[in-house]
Amino acid sequence: MNSEQNLQDWTPPPIKSLEDTGLSRVFIEDLALKMLYFQGELTGHEIAELMHLPFQAIVSSVMDSLKREQLCEVKGAGGLGSASFRYTITGKGIARTREQLERTTYAGPAPVPWDDYVQAIKTQGGKQLRVTPSIMKQALSHLILEESVFSKIGPAVNSGKSIFLYGPPGNGKTTIAESIGRMVLKNDIYIPYAVEVDGQIIKVYDEINHVAVPEENFGVRGGTGSLSHKLDGRWLRIRRPVIMVGGELTLDGLELVYDANNKFYEAPFQMKANGGMFLIDDFGRQQIRPRDLLNRWIVPMEKGIDFLALHTGRKVEAPFEVLIVFSTNLPPRDLVDEAFLRRIRHKIEVTSPSFEGYRDIFKVVCRRRGIDYDEQGVRYLLQEYYIKTKRKLRANHPRDLVDQITDIAQYLGVKPQLTKELLDRAADAYFVDL
Repeated sequence: MNSEQNLQDWTPPPIKSLEDTGLSRVFIEDLALKMLYFQGELTGHEIAELMHLPFQAIVSSVMDSLKREQLCEVKGAGGLGSASFRYTITGKGIARTREQLERTTYAGPAPVPWDDYVQAIKTQGGKQLRVTPSIMKQALSHLILEESVFSKIGPAVNSGKSIFLYGPPGNGKTTIAESIGRMVLKNDIYIPYAVEVDGQIIKVYDEINHVAVPEENFGVRGGTGSLSHKLDGRWLRIRRPVIMVGGELTLDGLELVYDANNKFYEAPFQMKANGGMFLIDDFGRQQIRPRDLLNRWIVPMEKGIDFLALHTGRKVEAPFEVLIVFSTNLPPRDLVDEAFLRRIRHKIEVTSPSFEGYRDIFKVVCRRRGIDYDEQGVRYLLQEYYIKTKRKLRANHPRDLVDQITDIAQYLGVKPQLTKELLDRAADAYFVDL
C-alpha cells in the first residue's frame, strides 16, 4: 500500500436496531439495571452514554420494558423528551440485579459479540504501511546504525512476521523496535471496549496501553437524532498499539485474566496488541524459562491464531494479528534451540558501533545538546577509555557521557565542552570496571 489513506478500510457500522448489537434484550436490560444499582438515579441519556448505545434505537425501548416489568421507575424529568427522564431501580429490580451480580458485576460499555470482534481484527489487522529505503532512513534518522543492521530492518518490517533483535546492551534494540512501531503502524484501528462470548465479558480497551483518537463522527452514545450516519459507539478508535513488556512477563499474562471478585476477564497482552506490535523486551530475563515462553508462541506465529481458555473450560479461537518482536542482550544459543529460531522469520544482530560510527553518534548528540563537537576530545576519549582499557564501544555511551559533562559543567558553573578535564570527570563518574 502506498498511502496511509488506503489502510483504513473498516469502520464500525451504525446501530439502527437491537439486532445490530448482536446482544439479547435481556442482556442489555440487565446491564441497564446494574448501572442503576451501582449509580442510583440516572437519566435515559446518561444510561445510553454509559452503555455506548443510541438512546432512540435501543435504550428507549429497553427502559420502557423495564418500567412495564416494574424493575425501574421514573422519578421525574430534567427536560423535554424521554431521554431526560430520571430513572431509579425498584426493589424488584434490585432482586433481579443481585442475581445477575452472581454471574458478573460488569457495568461498562455494552460489549460486542466475539465473532464481530474476530472479523473486525482480521479485516484491520494486517494493514501495515510498507516501507522503502527512503522511509526507513527518515524513520530511523535519530539513530546511527551500521549498514549491516540497517539493511536488514526494512525487509523484516515488510514481512509482518516475527523479528528477533539480539546483541550487546546499549546499542538501541528497544529504540529500533519502538521506531518500527511508529514507522509502520501509522493508521488507526478500531477496537471494542469489551467483547462477549458465551455470556462472559472480556475487557479489551486498556487506557495504559491504548491511545484513543478523537472521532468527529463517533457520537452515537445517547444521541436522540438520526443515527444513519453515526458509528457504533461500542468501538473505540485508537492508534495502532505498541505494547512492550519486560522481565515482569509471565505465562499467566498471556492468558485471559479472570477477576474472581468482579467475574469478568481482562484481555491478555497479545490480544490488546492485535493490529499492532507486541515487544518482549529483555527476553530471557523473565521469571519463566525462555523455552516455555517461546513454546507458547509457536502456534500463534505459524497459524495467525491464538487459543484462549475461559474458566468454564471452553477455549476460544482468537486472532493473532500481531507483529511480535523479541529483544535480548543474551546470546540466542543460550535461550532457544535451532528448531525455534527457524520459526522466527528475521534474526537481526544489533552490533556495537565502529569507531567511525561512534564519532558520528557523538556529533549528533553534541548537536542536539548544543555543545561544540571536538574531534581531538573524542580521539582522547577513545584512546584513554576504550583502546587502553579494551572497553567495548556502545551506542548509548556518547549520549550518557555528554549528559555527564552537562551535569558536571552546570555544577562547576562553566560551559559544557569536550575538554580533557570534563571528559575525564565524566568518564570516571560513568564507567564502572566490573
